[in-house]
Amino acid sequence: MKSIANYISISRILLVLTLIFIEPLSTTFYIIYFISGISDILDGFIARKYNITSTLNEKLDSFADLVMVTVLIIILYPIINPSVQVLIWVIFIGIIRIASVIAAFFKYKTFCMLHTYSNKITGFMLFLFPMLLTAFQSDVLMYVICIIANISAIEELIIILLSSKPQANRKSIFTK
Repeated sequence: MKSIANYISISRILLVLTLIFIEPLSTTFYIIYFISGISDILDGFIARKYNITSTLNEKLDSFADLVMVTVLIIILYPIINPSVQVLIWVIFIGIIRIASVIAAFFKYKTFCMLHTYSNKITGFMLFLFPMLLTAFQSDVLMYVICIIANISAIEELIIILLSSKPQANRKSIFTK
């Protein structure tokens, strides 16, 4: 039972990787994508409910999130054709995220990504993005997501720079 959350995270990584071989925005794509999203919620819920959280699971979950974002960028880039402004903004957010990972590694001697509320909101918005493409202009969605992702990236960097120890499950810059 202790490693079930780890198995769910690993399964999510494998499921997301299969999306590379599926027709983007097809029914099969959405089914696999939705199952991947549910597994993200499920692994955290199980780990907390049964008090089986672990450093490995935190890292697997963060890695699975990173794989999901990377695969989505690869798949959706040709479909949404983002403006140069959005691309520069995404690169800026990526630089802040990389700076956070590097700062955490040098400061704590470990890989650390935080599970803050703003990161969860960003993840949820990214999860909704492919489903919202049919209802909203992709530019509007990308600007909204970039604003939220920018805030969460800066918050994570500040927390890492100001904390004396890794706090992967810190909820906000306003909490301890």
